[in-house]
This record gives sequence, C-alpha cells and structure tokens, in this order.
Amino acid sequence: MSGLPKQPADPNLIVGFDTADDAGVYRLRDDLALVQTLDFFTPIVDDPYDYGRIAALNSINDVWAMAGTPITAMAITCFPKKGVDPAILSEIMRGGLETINQYGVTLIGGHSVDNEQIMFGYSVTGIIDPNKVATNSGARPGDVIVLTKPIGTGVISTGIKKGRAADQVVTGSVETMLTPGKYAAEAMREFGVKAATDVTGFALLGHTWEMACASKVTIEIDAAVVPLLDGALELAADGMLTSGDKTNREYVGSDVQIDPSVEENLIKLLFDPQTAGGMLIAIAEDKGESLLAALNKNYPHARIIGRAHPPASSSIVVNSSR
Repeated sequence: MSGLPKQPADPNLIVGFDTADDAGVYRLRDDLALVQTLDFFTPIVDDPYDYGRIAALNSINDVWAMAGTPITAMAITCFPKKGVDPAILSEIMRGGLETINQYGVTLIGGHSVDNEQIMFGYSVTGIIDPNKVATNSGARPGDVIVLTKPIGTGVISTGIKKGRAADQVVTGSVETMLTPGKYAAEAMREFGVKAATDVTGFALLGHTWEMACASKVTIEIDAAVVPLLDGALELAADGMLTSGDKTNREYVGSDVQIDPSVEENLIKLLFDPQTAGGMLIAIAEDKGESLLAALNKNYPHARIIGRAHPPASSSIVVNSSR
C-alpha cells in the first residue's frame, strides 16, 4: 500500500495502515471509536469445523489486540463450485458462526467467490473508547514484553499436511489456536496497556519488529523463555517449515541481531508464521508481574520474554539465557 497516493488527512483516524497495526481505529465521538479488521487464509487443519473455528478467532483477535470489543462480522470465503463437497463449506461456516456467536459477535452478511483454493475468514468490526486503544506504537524503554501463548503453529500445520505431526501435537496446537484473545484484551484494559499486537503471519520476530519500529525502541527477546508448543521444535528440526520462514526473514532483514548461542531450530520457530497466535504486550516493569499473574489464569504458558530499550543499531536483539 506504500505506493498508493497519500490520503487526505482525517482527524478522526486514530490508527491507520502506516504502522502495520492489527486493525484500524476510527473515532465516531469523544467516547466511542470503531475497530475494523479483515483476515482470511487457506486451511491449516484437516477438520473443516475446526478450520472455521480457528479462522473466526484469528479474525476476532485483531480487535482484541487493540483492546477493543468485537460486535459484528462479515464472512469471506473462496470455495470451488465443482469437485469439493459443499457440505465441507457448511461445516467451515458452522464452526465459524458458532465461534463468533460464542464471543458475542453477530454475523451480518458476507461474500463468496468461486475459486479452486479454499479460503475462509471474516471482516470484523468492534468498538473501543478512543482513549484506551492499545497499538503497536505504544512501547516505551523499560517496558517488559509479555507473550500470552506458545509459538509453533506454522511448523505443526506443515507437519499435518505432510503426515508428520503426531496426534497429541496437533491437538495441542488446535487447543492453543482456539484459546481466544478476549481475556488478554480484558487484562489489557484493566492494567491500562497502551502497547500490544497479536502474533500471526509475520511470526514472533516479525511482529516484534513492527512494534519496535513503530515505537522507536529496540526490543530484546530472551529466546530461552519463549514458550513453545509441544513437538514444534522437533518438527522444525525435521524441516517442516512454511514459506513464511523465508519471507519473514526477508521482512525483518538485517534489522535483527541474533546471538550465536541461540539454537538454529529455535530461530526457525521465532520466524514461524502463527495462526490465531498470542498477544505480545508491552507494559511498565512495575506492572509486569501483576499483569502476568492475571493472564496466567487463562494463558498458563504466558511469559515475560523480553524488554524494550532505547533505540540502538538493531530494532530487535535476540539473546539466550540458557
């Protein structure tokens, strides 16, 4: 979008696309703003019902990442008219509908396209107090960095496609993806968090880089304490990588400094694209442990994984305390 003509300035646009944030935020009045987002993707699990559920949460999470409350959704699907049982699409949409309704979101319509490659997701609208928006530009030097969920869904998805992921590994990955960001948004509002993003396609390092650049800080990550999904490290070692491993490294480029002590397969997971991933939250150090305790009630793997520093030569520094 950087090649598009510059839009006229709009004083009510609180968050646009200039900082690669999770959703746009548009002020309607002094105490109310809209949060708007859109996301859809190809199947990452075999079960169509679970695919619909995961796609729904992946879309809604972008509103929760801004500390907003999702209220409505429109479905987006690409599905072939011939060659695939339409009952599969019914199951995908059933899973999605049940999930958005479970979290208080109302389906108000959608759009479908005849396409050989199946895709599914939602455009979601939420609401928020304009004074309580969390953005990826709100981190400050001294903040600690919290991650709410373990990483590794990308390599596990590849393992599923190639028949290399054990059943218990798949189950753990699906359970993690189906853990909503709702509780993180509630904790963010309770603790007055101003800086957050969710970890999705650009991987932990890609989204950390976006936060560091938008906030004009350097973020140090301790790779040794980053929570990992069971089986993910082994699948990474087995070469079960997505195309995102390459593109996410290109995205961050040379603006990351990784200590030689960090094991190569762990680095692969740091660049592994996630689906319905956890929230990455920056908060003042004196509130970090209290926020973590609140998050652990719903996210048992949540950890403080790093810290923000004044800007240095690299936007991200990855070390290992092992």
